[in-house]
This record gives sequence, C-alpha cells and structure tokens, in this order.
Amino acid sequence: MTASKRPIAARHKGFNRADIVDTNFTEFVRQWHGKVRQRSSEDAPVSEDSALDVAGFRELFESQLISRHLDLMARVLRVKNKVFYTIGSSGHEGNAMVARATRHTDPAFLHYRSGGFMAERFRKLPGTDGKPRDPVMDSALSFAASSEDPASGGRHKVWGSKPLWVLPQTSTIASHLPKAFGTAVAIGQARRIGHTLPIPDDSIALCSFGDASSNHATAQSAFNAAAWSAYQGLPAPVLFICEDNGIGISVKTPRDWVAANFSQRSNLDYFYADGLDLAGGYADVQRAVEHCRRTRRPTFLHLRTTRLMGHAGTDFEIEWRSIEELVELEASDPLLRSADIALSAGLYSQDELLALYEATRQRCFEAAEAADTRPKLVSLEEVIKPLAPYTPEAVKAEAERADYADERERVFGGADKLPERQPPRHLAIQINQALHDVMAKYPESLLFGEDVAQKGGVYTVTRGLNKAFKGARVFNTLLDETTILGLAQGYANMGMLPIPEIQYLAYFHNACDQIRGEAASLQFFSNDQYRNPLVMRVASLGYQKGFGGHFHNDNSITALRDIPGLIVGCPSRGDDAASMLRTLMALAKVDGRVCAFLEPIALYMTKDLYEAGDGAWQFDYPAPGTAMPPGEGRIYGEGDDLVILTFGNGVPMGLRAARRIEAEHSWKVRVVDLRWLVPLNEAFVVEQVRSAQRVIVLDEGRRSAGVGEGIITAMAEGGFGATPLRRVVGADTFTPLAGAALTVLPGEDDVVRAAGELA
Repeated sequence: MTASKRPIAARHKGFNRADIVDTNFTEFVRQWHGKVRQRSSEDAPVSEDSALDVAGFRELFESQLISRHLDLMARVLRVKNKVFYTIGSSGHEGNAMVARATRHTDPAFLHYRSGGFMAERFRKLPGTDGKPRDPVMDSALSFAASSEDPASGGRHKVWGSKPLWVLPQTSTIASHLPKAFGTAVAIGQARRIGHTLPIPDDSIALCSFGDASSNHATAQSAFNAAAWSAYQGLPAPVLFICEDNGIGISVKTPRDWVAANFSQRSNLDYFYADGLDLAGGYADVQRAVEHCRRTRRPTFLHLRTTRLMGHAGTDFEIEWRSIEELVELEASDPLLRSADIALSAGLYSQDELLALYEATRQRCFEAAEAADTRPKLVSLEEVIKPLAPYTPEAVKAEAERADYADERERVFGGADKLPERQPPRHLAIQINQALHDVMAKYPESLLFGEDVAQKGGVYTVTRGLNKAFKGARVFNTLLDETTILGLAQGYANMGMLPIPEIQYLAYFHNACDQIRGEAASLQFFSNDQYRNPLVMRVASLGYQKGFGGHFHNDNSITALRDIPGLIVGCPSRGDDAASMLRTLMALAKVDGRVCAFLEPIALYMTKDLYEAGDGAWQFDYPAPGTAMPPGEGRIYGEGDDLVILTFGNGVPMGLRAARRIEAEHSWKVRVVDLRWLVPLNEAFVVEQVRSAQRVIVLDEGRRSAGVGEGIITAMAEGGFGATPLRRVVGADTFTPLAGAALTVLPGEDDVVRAAGELA
C-alpha cells in the first residue's frame, strides 16, 4: 500500500496521529481488493517460500494486534489519568518474531517498545488452567500503576515477568546491554565452576534496544566486551537485537548507519531481518537465534522497524515533521502488511479481520478499566518494601556460619596456616585472608577485575587467590569498569555470588549507572522477584602521600551514598574488614543486596599507629563464627569531653590527634569509627553524641559532598544540634599531585586546631 492510497484524513495536519494510524488499519481492510489464494492448512507456509506456517502467523498477528491496541488504549486513557505511560511499541510489533523463535527460559532484557515480544512470549508458558497466560491484563495493571501489577508491583511501567524470564528494565539508554552480555557469559561460566544454572545450559541471553541507543558508550562497551570474548573463544551467547526505526526521539539515524557500523564487525556476527513483514522476516530471525544458540557467539540481529505515533504521548511529531514524512512512515505500518498477508492467505474475511481488530480493542479497554479499579501503592512503606530487604537473624546466621572447615584448611594449606593462628597483620593481608575465607565458604563466588589474577591486584590484595581457586573463579577482565559491573550482574542473575573489583574509586564513576540505574534498582522494579546480589570491592580514598593525583586519591563518596538500596562499608583495620566482608556476603546471599566495600588504600600497608615500629595498627584475624552486624560502629576510649566521629583514614588520624588533644586540654576523648556509611546508623550517631560536651566530625570527603552532612543532620534531628561542633573536612577540589595533596585533605593538625577552637 502506498501513501497516495491513504484516506484524505491521513494527510490532514490537524488530526491526532494515533487516530490516523487506527483509522488507516480499518480503512485498509475495508478497501482491500487483493487476490485471495486458496486457504492453506494450519501447518502450511503462510505465503510462498515463507518459513512461517499459518498457525504461527495467526498467533504472531494476534500478538501484534494486542500490542497495538495497548498503545491506542494508553493514549486514550492517559488523559483520564487511568494510564500513566504512553511510550508505545507501534511499528515495532515485529519483535514478536524474536519471542516466537526463542524460549521463555532465554533471559530477556528488553527496551520499552517490546509489547509484541511480551504478548508472544506469554504463549510459551500456559497458565494454571492449561491455557496461555493473559498478557493484556498483566500489561493493563502495569499501565495503571496498580500494586497488583505482576512485574513491578506498580512501581514503574516495565516489561517484566518472573516465570517468563523477562528481567525488568527502567527507561534505560543502553545501560542494560552490559548485564545482558554478563548473563550470557555466566551461562557458560557455570559449567566451568560446577554451578547449576536456573535455566537450561544451552540458553541464550536476549537484549533489545533502538538504533539511536546503539551509539551510546554503554552499548559500545557491551559490543566490545562481547567481541573481546569471542576473539578469545570464550562463549558469550548474547543476541543483541537492534530495532532500527531510523530515529531517536527527534534525532534521525543516518541512512544505513546501523548496517554500515555493525555488518562488518569482527567477532560480532551480523544478521538482518525485516521486522515489518512477518512472512518474509521470520526465517532471518530464526537463523540469527539458531546461530547464537549453536555457536555460543555474540550475535547482532538488525531488525527493521518503524516508529508510529511519535516517541510518546507527549511527542507531537506534526509540530516538527512534515505531513508528507509522517504519511510515508504510516504507510510502512507492519500491521498493514500483516493484514495483507492474512487476507491474501484467506485466513480471515475482511469482516472477520475487522471483528478481530475491534474485539482486541475491546479486550484491552476492558482490562484497562478493570485495572483502574485495582489497588494502588498508597504508602511509603509499600513503595520501598522491595528496595532494601533485610532479615537480620538470617543474615547473622549466614555470616556466622562456619561449616566449611575442610575447605578452609585446603585453601590455606593446613590447619597450622589458618589466618586466626597467625600473628596480628595489617589491612591488606587480612582482606586477602578474608577473601580466601569467603571464597572457600561460597563455591558459587567469583572474584574478577583488572589485574586481580596472577598479579594479585595493584596493591597485592588478591595475591594467591588465582592459584587457590583457579582461573574459572578468579580472573582478569578487560579494562572497562562498565563491563566488570555488567558481568557482576550477569553472574548474579544466574545464581552466583560475584565479587567485582574496581581498581580505584575514581574509576567507579565511569560505570556508576551500572550500580545506580541497574543493579540497585532491580529488586525495586521487579517487586523483589529478581535479585542481583554482589559485593563490589573498591580501592578508595586519599592520603597516598601525593601519589597519582586525583584518580588515585578520590574521596568522592557521595555518588555512592545517593544510590537507594546500596550498602556501603568502609573498614579502617584488618579484623574489621574480615568481619564486614562476611556480613556483606551474607547480605548478598540471603537478601540479594548490592554492596560496596571501600578499602582505604593508604591503610592497606599501615602497621603502626603512634610511632614507627609500634605495630599498633595490626590485629588478630577473627575466626569463623563471628561477624559484624550492619551499622555497628567501633568506639575507642570513654571520654565525653570530646567525641570525634569519623571513618576510614580518619580513624588512626583521629586517634593520634586525640592523644595530642588529651595532653593539651586535659580532656578525655572518644573516637568513633562509623564503619558503615550507607545506610548511616543515625541512632548510633545520636547515642554517641548524647553525653558529648563537644563534637568533631572528621570527614575526608569534600566539604559540599561527604559523609559529614549525614552525621550532622542525624545529630540535629536527634536533638543535639546545639552541641558545640566543628567539621574537619576535605576541600571542594580535586586532589593534586605530590605534597600539595595534603593541602586539600584534612590532617591531624586540623583536628587538633578544631579542638582548640571548641575549647
């Protein structure tokens, strides 16, 4: 059908384009005068040379209709505040072919134009009555933000389903690609470590996105990592599905750009399929899926689509696109092509097809009206319930579990070499011992990052782990933090316990959204149906005596403190580090939590506290069976004349300053190590300042963005805002090189000076 055959209304500037798309379909069917072939049997090809049989086409077409009418319903009911999402799938309904060609146990990470895919995948898993599950009501509940929405519990309009292995995504711009790649790698990794997968061993990971998103740095990271894996012969069965509609909101993709950019990429196997034509495109979709499953190689499926009715309900394309261009786009509507195939094959008469179209419309509207009456989230408690689950007794029991004595002895080389039987050691050594310990405890755990294997890390903290647990469990990655955290999420999706290492805190900012937008949000947006537990280790903070400048002395903790649901711990000494790691692993294992463990680089090798050779900053290793509850701080001293609240590097600094302050002012000083920075234990802070005559908050973070604001707010809200207070804090600047670094970070003299001001 050409644009010139369109009804006059289609070329009228004043009409609502959703109404035009709707009217076009009914008028196309009414005016259809094509030749009807002899009606074929259900198992015959739907058209000459098609790989799709009649029965399959019929179901795909119905999935397309469901997707389309969900879009049209959303546009109508949005203005009545019965629907709260209008980014539709119109023009992308051909992605239903991908759902048909794959299995419901192939993990799927979908972008927002996936209505056709979801409608078709629902056929893969019958309901309890033996009939296909109903995608319409599930979708309507999601559109209506009902708390009964089976995907997110009303927290967001997301495509997701636990039984269908569709992991919910928010409105991402390619940030889901790295974890899709990570999931594909994890499928192959499971066999190498003897881990039982929750899905069949020959599963593949699916990931859909738009042509505009394919240019995003995060997407390029995933493509590169996939090709890097394939180049080395490592299985990475991920099917990247680029749904190319030629535009990103209003920015057009250059003609043939996707094909030019991806068709010749080494180690990323390219396939093209016409997503506007079910009969013609299905064989190509099948080929891509079968290739990915058979070869276990990363595969790029370039699926031709179009975009109808604008980016969303608020996008009035007629204001910035010509009417001729819109009419041409609407002429490429895949439902018109499907209607032509259906009528030509004699599957429906014109009246029957229009009746099916209207019945689907009615079904969607009835579901939406019903969904509007269903319960909504009405309280803060309901909203945040899945965000940060915490079961204290279960976590405590898991953290203290010590039923792996034989494996410990094997890993450490005998009973006499167990770390608790060694002399007191410093932070780096005891983190290393703790990592050996938790990896012996959890056979499903993996430790990976840049340089962590044979070299043992930049600071030798992971030395020996590669030898103890072999390369399948301790391994180097390519130099890309986005990939590292994407891998972590993929392993977690497949039931493993990842321990990714980010080499420096400054490097985390390159990949922050993998934690903020993806890992930490999954439990929230899936209503706690999906979890991706991980413990991210980060070499952190300052005081490296000027070495490396900002990128190796990063005190920017606020980026982590602002991530909902994240747990952040920061030890200052080795025994605390071991106890905290046990708890973090238990939090991940039991409650699916996403955790960050900040390791102060400047304290890695610190052995002394007050003077050279005193060995006062080395401690005994805590034997298994002990662990530190989240939020528990450590208190040094019993004085109330001055309380110093701090963490990390501030702890030994505060203790040295306290000795000088006590000598100068005859005060008794108490130093409090918070240890847990997110969530901040506000009750503990209030308890520590309750009897204090004076308070110093020692925070090496920046003045405008540290931990101190949270501490002081807790004091004020706890009724202690009038307590004499000084904040010793880092300056609002990046850290320079050499001795100049100490001009921007708080020092011992600054603490003593602040005490003098309080005196």
